[in-house]
Order: sequence, then C-alpha cells, then structure tokens
Amino acid sequence: MNHAKTMMLLAAMTALFLGVGWLIGGTAGALIALVVAIGINAFAFWNSDRLALAAHGARAVSPQSEPDLHRMVEGLAERAGLPMPRLYVIDQDQPNAFATGRSPERAAVAVTSGIMRQLSPEELAGVIAHELAHISNRDTLIMTVAATVAGAISMLAQFGLFFGGGRGRGALGIIGVILAALLAPIAAMLIQMLISRTREYSADRLGGEICGNPLWLASALARISGGASRHAMETAESHPASAHLFIVNPLAGRRMDGLFTTHPSTENRIAALKRQAVEMGRTPNPGAGLGGLRESQTRQWSAPVTRPQSPWRSPWRGPWRSPWRSPWR
Repeated sequence: MNHAKTMMLLAAMTALFLGVGWLIGGTAGALIALVVAIGINAFAFWNSDRLALAAHGARAVSPQSEPDLHRMVEGLAERAGLPMPRLYVIDQDQPNAFATGRSPERAAVAVTSGIMRQLSPEELAGVIAHELAHISNRDTLIMTVAATVAGAISMLAQFGLFFGGGRGRGALGIIGVILAALLAPIAAMLIQMLISRTREYSADRLGGEICGNPLWLASALARISGGASRHAMETAESHPASAHLFIVNPLAGRRMDGLFTTHPSTENRIAALKRQAVEMGRTPNPGAGLGGLRESQTRQWSAPVTRPQSPWRSPWRGPWRSPWRSPWR
C-alpha cells in the first residue's frame, strides 16, 4: 500500500509539473526547466552520500574501532540480503541515525554517538534495521526523482514571475501564470513531504521484519523522540534540507504530524509498529515497558529463518546474550 501511495504521489507531482508548464512556459519552457532540474539533481544524486556525511561531520569507523556496531550491522545486513554498508559515527549527543547512498552497493549508515550510548542493543538493532530498509527500498532514488520534479516546478514558477509566461500558457492568461507561480511550489513541496513520510512508514515495517521484533523499533522511536527534543543537533540546524534523511526529525520545534512535516508523528509510527508486532506474534510483556524487551529475549528468534550459516556472533554477554543469538544457527 505504501508503494502504491508513493507511485500515486509521484504521478500527481508529474501532472502538476505538466500543468504548470502549460500555464507558464508552454511546452518549450517546461522541457527546458526539466532538463536543468535533472542536471542539478543528478549531481546531487551521484554525490549525495559524500555531501550528507560531510555536512554532519561523520567519521568512518572500522571493525577494529567499533567492533560491536560492526558485528550488529553485518548480521542485520545479511538477514536483509544486503551488502555490508559503510559505517559512520556522528559526534552529537542527540540520538539519531540516517542512511544514504545511491544504491545498496554504495550505501552508508551513520549513527550519532548519542544513540549508541542511550539505546539498548535491541533498540539500536531496530534503528539499524530501519535504515537498512531505506537502502533496500531504494528510497534515495525515489526522493531524488521527487526532488527533480519539484525543482523543475519551482524553476517554472520563477520563469513565470520573471517573464510572464509564454504563448502556450493557456486560457487563464496572466492570472493562470500568477496562480501557478505562487501556488505550484507549495503544492510540490507538500507532495514531496508526503512521499518522504510514506517512505518512513514503509521503512518502519520492513525494519521490523529485518530485526525480527517491531517492538524494538517502537521502543527506540520513543526514546529517540524524547532525546531529540532535549539535545539540539548543530549540524542539522545548519543543514535543514537534510532533515528528511534521519529516522526522527532532528530539528527543534517540529512536533506536529501536519502537512508541512517530513516525518510522521512518533505516536502514529509506534502505533503502526505495535499492530505489526501483533501480526508477527511479538506481544509485549506488560511489565517490561514499551518494547517488551524481557519477553523478546527468549522469543526473538522463535520463528525459523532459512539462511546459510553465518559467522556473525553476538558481541554482548550477560543479560544481552539471549536476544542476540544468531538466527542462522
């Protein structure tokens, strides 16, 4: 259903672009704006991973420097059928994470130092699984296509304001040009945000399947949302255009699940994950908090998974040993 919604929203944005092109610049003006927008976004797409990681000061980590994180991501990536992504750490107290890269082979996952300190291993696994789901769903490509069309619409609107439209602007004349120039960019932005929010729901659901327990991700979202409100992320405030990349909006003061948000509300996402957990038979222990982590320690891998033998082993001991027993044994 989320994939169908995404396709419908992309189709709506394309139709909006064609309508604006007819009102403002005619066929020739629409084609010129589309070519320019494709060129700009193609550069951003091919360099998106490098630009996003550099904007947030992410540093690459190796299996030697972060062995626990590396083993966790390696095991989850194998479970998701993905190649091992490059790993980065952002030295920020705010708990957050994002994935980037134009393809699974070029993917990177970045987590903040705050999220590594504040989440339990199960919750961190849910977050990593969510980011791997974005990689598996090719969400970077989808958002690039949306940005291309939205950028073309904005360029057409600017052409209309400066040049008054072309001969093929249609029956509405200059009124149509003004209306398109003022309203079309807002409409394109709304559609782009709706696409981003739809992709978050899809990544939540697939992430719950990858980690084996949607309640882990639900518990992580509750903690991350509270942490994001207490700790500002300076790099995100300096680069607000990258906010849609993160699992939770890193910008201060954006809590509503309205039309102008890039993320669904945390409450709605948690509710959807709880419904998924019931479908998967992962009901929480009433005395174990939101994620039901105590019960999950003995039930995490109860369903058989047909996979080849994996060399991945749990880096944790003590109370965390049971929930990280390899599913491929």
